[in-house]
Amino acid sequence: MLTPYAGLGLADAFWAAAAGGSVVMAAWRWVDLRALAAQPAPPPLDPAMAGEQARARLVAAVQRLPVGRSALDEVRRQQARFALRGSVAAGPWTRLDRAAATLSGLAGRLTGPGEPALLEAAVAEQSLRDLAHRVASVEKALRFAPSDTRPALEDARANLVEQLEGGVAAYERLVAAAASYVAEDGRMVTEHPAVSRLTEASDLLRGVAAGLAELRDLSDPMRTRGSQTA
Repeated sequence: MLTPYAGLGLADAFWAAAAGGSVVMAAWRWVDLRALAAQPAPPPLDPAMAGEQARARLVAAVQRLPVGRSALDEVRRQQARFALRGSVAAGPWTRLDRAAATLSGLAGRLTGPGEPALLEAAVAEQSLRDLAHRVASVEKALRFAPSDTRPALEDARANLVEQLEGGVAAYERLVAAAASYVAEDGRMVTEHPAVSRLTEASDLLRGVAAGLAELRDLSDPMRTRGSQTA
């Protein structure tokens, strides 16, 4: 065995320990490889499940973008509107979309007593959208229903449409009330806080300017003597 003239030092001990650790790690990995190779191959993934997983990953990635959530909501609304194309529920659905978008813009200002209205509106919106899909489902069933069952289905559809129309109208009234609340909440003070702050800043600047002018007059003896002579 060859050894350096100076003998074995601390660096040589570290090198030997590292080499031994590498050998042990390689043997460990080899054992893991043999164990993994002995396992049977996993069954092929269902194409539908694979597509659903890919879609979920794509949606999660888009939602992390700054405008991703709003873009996904708009895509979902367009898909739902397309699914209701040709249905009696399409009109109330569009009205509900407009009212919900308006309420979303007012949500940040509905504070205090107005906050519970947002929760009620969210529950009502989901219920009305479910009702619209039920109307569309009954209409699809009417296309293939036997003649003896059509009258009952038509009565059920008329009842659902009446509920949908009344619910959307009530939701629109809620949005109008929310807008009135926001408007009146802003009129509770006679002057906007920004106006009062600007007025105070203007008064402060005028006072500073007057003080500077007075200091300038005191520091100019000729101007002070002339004013006294006059």
